[in-house]
Amino acid sequence: QVQLVESGGGLVQPGGSLRLSCAAVGSIFSINTMGWYRQAPGKQRELVARITSGGSTNYADSVKGRFTISRDNAKNTVYLQMNSLKPEDTAVYYCNADRVRTSWASRTFDSWGQGTQVTVSS
Repeated sequence: QVQLVESGGGLVQPGGSLRLSCAAVGSIFSINTMGWYRQAPGKQRELVARITSGGSTNYADSVKGRFTISRDNAKNTVYLQMNSLKPEDTAVYYCNADRVRTSWASRTFDSWGQGTQVTVSS
């Protein structure tokens, strides 16, 4: 079993910053891609940013230039630095680990965190 443990959400004023962290714990051999998704009330879950084990990244257009995703492969941890936050960034943010292996020969599976609330409000 692999569990994703998220931290770093909270309440911040517009223009402020937050840093989210997500650590994958358990028996892990490799994780292909780690990423952050978000879901606002009444909306579908959407990709925010993701990063491969090799460091390739992609971002939603709405966060480009404001958010930065990074990853520590040795710690199986992904981070999301969020700057210049806007009220429309308010959502529950979910961590995702894609194509996880528990050994070199194991089947791959996906895993999701429990979500962390980010609220941007004055």
